[in-house]
Amino acid sequence: NRSATRQRSHPSASELNMSLRLSKLGARPSPFDFLVYQRSVPKVMAGSSARRLVSTLLGRLSTTTGCSTAGRELKDNAPSHGITPKVGALAPCFEGRNFSTEQEDIEPRESMPFDVLIVGGGPAGLAASIRIKQMCQESGKDLSVCLIDKGSEIGSHILSGNVFDPKALHELFPDLASDDAWAQELQDTVGSHATPVTDDRFMVLTEQGGSYTIPNFALPPQLNNHGNYIISLSQMCRWLASKAEEMGVEIYPGFAASEVLIDDETGACYGIATRDVGLDKEGTPKSTFERGVELHARQTLFAEGARGSCSEHLMQHYNLRQDGAIGPQTYGLGIKEVWQVPPEQVQPGLVQHTLGFPLQQSLTDKVFGGSFLYHQEPDLILVGLVVGLDYVNPHINPYQEFQKFKTHPTIKKQLEGGTCISYGARVLNEGGFHSIPKLTFPGGALLGCSAGFLNAVKIKGSHTAMKSGMLAAESAFEALTADAGEDTSVAETGEMPPLSSISELTAYPEAIEKSWIHEELYQVRNCHEAFARWGVGGGLVYTGIATHITKGHEPWTLEHSKTDAEKTEPAESHTPPSYPAPDGVLTFDLLTNLQRSGTYHAEDQPIHLRIKDECQEIPESVSLPKFGGPEQRFCPAAVYEYVEDAEDAGQKKLVINSQNCIHCKCCSIKMPGEYIEWTVPEGSGGPQYQVM
Repeated sequence: NRSATRQRSHPSASELNMSLRLSKLGARPSPFDFLVYQRSVPKVMAGSSARRLVSTLLGRLSTTTGCSTAGRELKDNAPSHGITPKVGALAPCFEGRNFSTEQEDIEPRESMPFDVLIVGGGPAGLAASIRIKQMCQESGKDLSVCLIDKGSEIGSHILSGNVFDPKALHELFPDLASDDAWAQELQDTVGSHATPVTDDRFMVLTEQGGSYTIPNFALPPQLNNHGNYIISLSQMCRWLASKAEEMGVEIYPGFAASEVLIDDETGACYGIATRDVGLDKEGTPKSTFERGVELHARQTLFAEGARGSCSEHLMQHYNLRQDGAIGPQTYGLGIKEVWQVPPEQVQPGLVQHTLGFPLQQSLTDKVFGGSFLYHQEPDLILVGLVVGLDYVNPHINPYQEFQKFKTHPTIKKQLEGGTCISYGARVLNEGGFHSIPKLTFPGGALLGCSAGFLNAVKIKGSHTAMKSGMLAAESAFEALTADAGEDTSVAETGEMPPLSSISELTAYPEAIEKSWIHEELYQVRNCHEAFARWGVGGGLVYTGIATHITKGHEPWTLEHSKTDAEKTEPAESHTPPSYPAPDGVLTFDLLTNLQRSGTYHAEDQPIHLRIKDECQEIPESVSLPKFGGPEQRFCPAAVYEYVEDAEDAGQKKLVINSQNCIHCKCCSIKMPGEYIEWTVPEGSGGPQYQVM
């Protein structure tokens, strides 16, 4: 993993040549100029590393220089490929999100059409892009496919455990399924090992430092990890991106989708707009201001991961939860570190999961969660803790629980002599089958964790995410190529067809229902709620019965109707847990660990963590006095703090340190009253994960 990072630090000749060509422009071109230029010089930009370099440069430097006439000349000299500026674009769907639209003299955004646009460069989005191009090759038809991601490069915002089930990957690349061919190609391409699972343990840790192992035969079959692999999902996504680019997918990291474009007349989604850049904290254009770009598509597939901002807006706009008929999603917060340890200390292929200490002290404890610890070749240990965000005690600090977990003798001995090299956190879906919304709407669909396909009992979601992406891709391809008459594809005409021609991918949810995704999630449909109702003991018993005997066919449904925020109880009803002081060797203070995430945001930009207009009074009038300000504890990046109000003696006010944000999305879920609206910052901001 680290060798791949070193390789990227030395630009190739093609990268240096491209960087030089850009520097000779006299000033940095606009994001739209970059998109046009990248499309017009495929031979120069053929290498994925070169694409990634230029995209990253333009994304990161978007606020440092203005757009010059040289940049416009670059665009004017490039082939048009059917790209036309769009005047009078529809108003953004997120009211007030794009601050620049309030300026009277603002220029219209320029646009670019595609057949399929994919928002999100995780396993679901990448699998979808590859599958569409595979079907193009198989049929001799052509569809243009574009994938964007808000991270500075593909994989930089990807975090997962990750014990990887290769089932969907084998279906996507059947020629790489035998003899671990995909694993070898992964290592050759990005320098990351896929370590076969050799030892699978499930343990219960006690408060006194003891532990005992649950026999594998007594565990749910879904927890059997033999045949799976320990990987870095961020590196896996980089490899998948290289495969997608080889097939002709246009990948643009560093471009954040801030608005969903919806036609007023037809109600159809027809793409997204990227965020304007060069705005100051007040939303006023600076000298470096650049408008975002509209990316139009006949079908837009949203694969943003759990709690994606566009996906959440779509659920509300199209009523995809059907007025509460579909239960609310419930989440867990996963916190992870990667340690480099002496090679002789590594047990390649060891997978260890635990319950008990520190989250559960008794069989009736209702805090849902547990730990993971994986040994990956050649010298890495991936360790983390997942805490269900439906916990009721507002004093719980998930980050401190994780640090406390590492002090248990069973864990401590495996990390001794090692060095923590990376830190990060991300929420994950835990609601399962009962929380999956309606998947489609006119012009688009939800994929992967945007829809909520993670299997909490199996502790995996990458395989279901990839499979959902493949099924959505197949449905999109069939819908877009069904017309036997004149070819209306953007790839052929270079133009977006009338919005009235946009359809809904009704075949996609039908395909999901017939797939192993449905079967897998249905079997464990009631298990999470069993833990919530009866604690860890009752949850384990129910899960054992459901996975071994009933397999989801119980004649009842255990429904949940409250959001994670609504589960929080008043602070006075609970006792704060005690946490040991960090020692700087095994355990760390939060700000020290935060540096290991590589997180960066330009400070002079509109804050992307916004208190909703109707919730302005909640922080100081509800959250702090009633719940003790839980946002100070559940945020794994020290974004929120209450400080003395200089203008009102004896009172405290909320301060939002948005530059610390690692895009975990926890605040939009667990805040009292869900008072935070999580929006995207400027593209390329956030964590810079390499081996997560």
